[in-house]
Amino acid sequence: MKSLTARFVTGVLLIVALSLGVFTLLMSPPSSDLRLMAMFLGLTALFSALVGYAAYRFGWINLSPTLRWSLLGGYALSSLLTFFNVWFSAQMMFASKHDLLLAIVLLFFAGGMAMALGYFLSGTITNRIHLLKGAAEKLSEGDLKTRVSVRGRDEVAALAQAFNQMAGQLEAADKKQRELERMRADLITWVGHDLQTPLASIRAILEALQDKVVDDPETITRYLNTAQRDVRSLSVLIDDLFQMAQLDTGGIPLDRAPSSLADLISDTLESFSELASRQQVKLEGSVEPGIDPVNMDTQRIGRVLNNLVGNALRHTPAEGEVKVYARRTGIGVEVTVSDSGEGIRAEDLPHVFESFYRGEKSRSRSTGGAGLGLAISRGIVQAHGGDIHVQSEPGRGSQFTFTLP
Repeated sequence: MKSLTARFVTGVLLIVALSLGVFTLLMSPPSSDLRLMAMFLGLTALFSALVGYAAYRFGWINLSPTLRWSLLGGYALSSLLTFFNVWFSAQMMFASKHDLLLAIVLLFFAGGMAMALGYFLSGTITNRIHLLKGAAEKLSEGDLKTRVSVRGRDEVAALAQAFNQMAGQLEAADKKQRELERMRADLITWVGHDLQTPLASIRAILEALQDKVVDDPETITRYLNTAQRDVRSLSVLIDDLFQMAQLDTGGIPLDRAPSSLADLISDTLESFSELASRQQVKLEGSVEPGIDPVNMDTQRIGRVLNNLVGNALRHTPAEGEVKVYARRTGIGVEVTVSDSGEGIRAEDLPHVFESFYRGEKSRSRSTGGAGLGLAISRGIVQAHGGDIHVQSEPGRGSQFTFTLP
C-alpha cells in the first residue's frame, strides 16, 4: 500500500511539473504569472489528490455491486475533479463570465462522453471476469475439464492462465486420486487372495494331520514343509503391508551405522543362489574396491536388494542372467541390479515405484505380490537421502539403480 501511495504522489507531482513546463513553453509568461499558475495548479492538485486518496483509503469506490460500476465511479470522480480543477483555475484567473459558462458546458460534455466511453470499454474487462466467474462455478460443481480462453496480455489474461493451470492440476490430482482408490480396492482383493490361499493350505494340512489322514513320516514332513512355506509367504505379505503403513504415516525409521555394502551384496547373492540355480539363471555380482564402509541401515538396504534381485529372477527366463554391481560415485555409492528378462513396457515405466501398481493385468502368485516391493524400496532409499530409478526396454531386460549418499 505504501508503494502504491508513493507512486500516486509522484505521479501528481510529475503532472504539475509537466503542466507548468507546457505553460511556460507555449505562453512564455512573466514570473508573476508563472508563480500564480503554480499556486493554482498546486492547490487543485492537492485537493484532487486528497479526494482520490480518501476514495481509495476508505473504500468508497468499492461499495458498488459490480466491477463495471466501480470503474464507472472512478471515471465519474475523475471527471468531477477535472471539472473542478478547470473551473477553479478559470475563476481565479478572472476569465470572463461568458468564457467560464462555455467552459462549464464543454467540461460537462467531455465528462459525460468520458463516462459513456469508459462504461462501454469496461465491458472488455468485466466480460472476461464474468467468464472466469462462470468457469470457477463450474469447477466448484465438479467439472474439472473447465477451461477459459485467454485473451490479451494484462492481469486478467494472467489470471485466466493461472485458472487454467489450477484446473489442470486439479484434474490431474483427481485422476491420480481415482487411480489410487482403484488400486487400493484392487489391493484389498489381492491381499485377500494372498491371505486366503496359504491360510486354506495351512488349514487343510493341520486338519489332515489332526485327523491322521496321513501317518507316514515322509508325507508328514512334506506337509510340514509346505505349511512352513505358506507361513513365510504370509509373513512377507504382512511385513510389506506394515512397511507401507510406515511410509504412509511419515517414513521408515532407520538404524544407520557404518557397514559393509560388499558383504551385504554377497549375502544377498548367496541367499538367492539356490533359486537362481533351479531357474537356470546366471546370478553374479561385483563390488568396486574401496566402497566400504557405507553409512546405512543394513537390514533396510538388504530389503531393497532382496526386492530388486527377487524381481529380476522372477522376470528372467532360463539361460538368462542377473547381475548386481556397486561402485563409488562423487556423492556416494551406486548399486545396480540388471537382468536379461522380459523388460518393462514404456507405459508402465513411470508407475513401477507407485504403491499397489502392477503392470500385469492378470495376476498370480508366481508373478509377484501386491505390488508393494518397489514402492517400499523407493521409500527406504529416499529415507537414506538417496534416489532410485529404472531403465528398461521390452525384450531387452531391466536395470534398477539406487544411490546412497
